[in-house]
Amino acid sequence: MSGTGTLGTALLVATLAVPLALLLACLSRRLRNNMPALLVLAPLPGLAAALLALGGMPLAFDQPQLGISLALDVPGALLLGVAALLWSVTGAYAFTDLRGKTNAARFSVCWLLTLTGSLGVFIVADLLGFYLFFALASLPAYGLIVHDDDDPAARRAGGVYMAFTVLSEAFLLLGFVLLAAGESHGSLQIRDVVAALPQSPWRDAALVFTVAGFALKIGTVPAHGWMPLTYAAAPIPAASVLSGAGVKAGVIGLIRFLPFDTAMPGAGEMLVVLGFFSAFYGVAIGITQANPKTVLAYSSVSQMGVIAAVLGMGLAAGDHSVALDTAFYAATHVLAKGALFLAVGVTAVTAARRLRPTLLLAAVLALGLGGLPLTGGALAKLAVKAPLGDGVVGLLANLSAVATTLLMLHFLQCLARTAAHEQQAPAGLAVPWQAMALASVAVPWLLYPFAGGNVADALALAALFDALWPVLIGAALALALRRWQNRLPPIPAGDIVEPAERAFSASYAVGSAMERADGWLRQWPAAGLSLLAIAVVLGAATLFGS
Repeated sequence: MSGTGTLGTALLVATLAVPLALLLACLSRRLRNNMPALLVLAPLPGLAAALLALGGMPLAFDQPQLGISLALDVPGALLLGVAALLWSVTGAYAFTDLRGKTNAARFSVCWLLTLTGSLGVFIVADLLGFYLFFALASLPAYGLIVHDDDDPAARRAGGVYMAFTVLSEAFLLLGFVLLAAGESHGSLQIRDVVAALPQSPWRDAALVFTVAGFALKIGTVPAHGWMPLTYAAAPIPAASVLSGAGVKAGVIGLIRFLPFDTAMPGAGEMLVVLGFFSAFYGVAIGITQANPKTVLAYSSVSQMGVIAAVLGMGLAAGDHSVALDTAFYAATHVLAKGALFLAVGVTAVTAARRLRPTLLLAAVLALGLGGLPLTGGALAKLAVKAPLGDGVVGLLANLSAVATTLLMLHFLQCLARTAAHEQQAPAGLAVPWQAMALASVAVPWLLYPFAGGNVADALALAALFDALWPVLIGAALALALRRWQNRLPPIPAGDIVEPAERAFSASYAVGSAMERADGWLRQWPAAGLSLLAIAVVLGAATLFGS
């Protein structure tokens, strides 16, 4: 093996080994208490591995006797690189944010566990390993969300998050069992089970359960209710990494497990419909919210819907190239959304009179999600233009850009209202935010050629105009929204969660009433004869009806 190959393998293993080693160090109380200072270092091997893979070196590590199979292709490298960058920069933010807080050590342990899973899903190559790392990317995040044990909103959000997470894990387990059953040679390699899926007798069921599991993770409607509650309740560094990197475990799952080499029009079109419904639903509910973190959460619902629609178009057409297009789109979202959550934290400790530079930079990133020319968002929308096409689906994509611009201008308005009175953000918070914001602007341009894009085409006048007109229309709608804002209905964060909680609570009352009725009937002498008569009648009806 060459020196470069040895280095690549070492970095691939170190991507998981370094955060796990820091977790072991947490067994020491002294090291555990100092762990927030080391969070910035844990993702760096993943970043280095991604850079090496993008440089053309295929990375793989396969040890069947240990049950470990790792590999990194270009779509995985795009997402691994930006996710590692976000985890590292936000780790620096978290160091300052956690200073003096009593639960900082516990937060660090949950952070490292979630980080290991979040990076692991991008490099694992086998079914069992993916399920393990997907669980690690999801379950320990409860400790990041419920950082403050005394906050009822955080405990409620954590409970809702865990309910959706466990359901997602259950769906994936069913899907993965059916995927494995459809592979006739007994291989658990992801590439093998996906290649065997189109001919599998359990194809449809495996696809439904697997997509449902990942749809819950990325928050497509109606599986989105956990997202606004979680991001609003979580501390800023947790919200940043969960919204930016954590949710991409579902995106890489769809990229890895959808059989793009075989056209499946029915399944693909259903995913397109679900995706665009989520894209517009997220905006419709988001503009009714006042908390900037909640608005960003509904923006994620919308953006993940667009990603689902792009993948659906690729599945319908049997177009494997859509995996790379989607990975680049998702990578730009990692950077921008992670940075915008850091902006919320910085704004909350910055006086209004010192806020202008922060708001200006945040505006560039926010409008970039709508496709503002020369931003990463504009490149992302250009990358997925081909799979979306120029027909009805292409029109819906442009309208979603209009809607996203409207929502992001509403976010900026909400953000400005959260400014502090007489403070300035400490350097430990301001510097990571500024670094992440600049990365959100510059990194997509560096990654675009690796996604098959041509920078010259992105700078052409036609491309700039195509990116500009949805933003202008969205801005005009935002001006109109300011006049009608007070007439919008008040919708609680998480929208469908509150009615579901009420229905769930009501079920207790129904259950108690049924139990009381059963007890009363058992005391009535005629109850037994009545039940026997009903059973006889139903049995006779079944017998003679057949």
